[in-house]
Amino acid sequence: MIEPGKPVQDINITNQTNIEEIFEMMAKSGGFESRNLADGFEILSSMISDKSCLRFLSFVAAITSTGIRGIIKDMIQKKWFDVVITTCGALDHDIARHFSNYKEGSFTMDDSQLADQNIHRLGNVLVPMESYGPLIEEKVQGILEEVYAQGKKEMSTADITYEIGKRLGEDSFLYWAYKNNVTVIVPGIMDGAVGSQVWMFSQKHRDFKLNMTADADTISGLVFKAQKSGALMLGGGISKHHTLWWNQYRDGLDYAVYITTAQEFDGSLSGALVREAISWGKVTQGARQTTIHAEITTTLPFLYRALLSKIKQ
Repeated sequence: MIEPGKPVQDINITNQTNIEEIFEMMAKSGGFESRNLADGFEILSSMISDKSCLRFLSFVAAITSTGIRGIIKDMIQKKWFDVVITTCGALDHDIARHFSNYKEGSFTMDDSQLADQNIHRLGNVLVPMESYGPLIEEKVQGILEEVYAQGKKEMSTADITYEIGKRLGEDSFLYWAYKNNVTVIVPGIMDGAVGSQVWMFSQKHRDFKLNMTADADTISGLVFKAQKSGALMLGGGISKHHTLWWNQYRDGLDYAVYITTAQEFDGSLSGALVREAISWGKVTQGARQTTIHAEITTTLPFLYRALLSKIKQ
């Protein structure tokens, strides 16, 4: 026999209600996705405050083309996470937006006209060509030449992100990862502008090597020693899976929060709920976990603000 839970409570908000109280009310509202959001808030509060936990942040590149880059940067600056797993585009956007600007656009703009004007469209964000490819080529080639001249002829993606962050500024998430000794690993680094520049550099310097197994050494050294582990996963794809994959070697994540708009009916990794990973040993059976079905740029600012109220630093 299934026992019903507690009575559903109405949400009552006044002009004195703070955001943490709203999340507490959502947890008791029986309100569809708001319950998952409230659960995610509680899980992340515990995970970030748990000093025995190795904390992962994974995210897809596209969100760093938006203002969400500022929240990613702030969370790393506050040392909420120990390891970042992301895609190459996140490096591209971090470099491009540090040295230049993207522009507001819309989903309905004429892409042929944009192409004629040398403007790329990423959803409703416009990326001028001069702010992207040529700029990234100049900056990355300069960094690699400098490091190579110092005698470094083999680099992991963690090495590359460290060297990039070292040369950016306080608006950059890579800078704060470098500053706070947060490891940034990019398992699919060849799928983007920075990765292409690494390849082009290797064509000119045949003794220069990209060592992906060194990243495996780095992440395994962290995971194998972790008493507990947890992750906030923003979007799916390789960044989400790499986080889950490596945590199976310590019997899975103890905390897991996933925000996605993908659906699970097509069997994709991006659509897979966190609880599916339990069957693979990538999330522990007793883990505190939830999947929030929501768009990241809409949801994360409110979640982050609530966490700021809850977490005492």
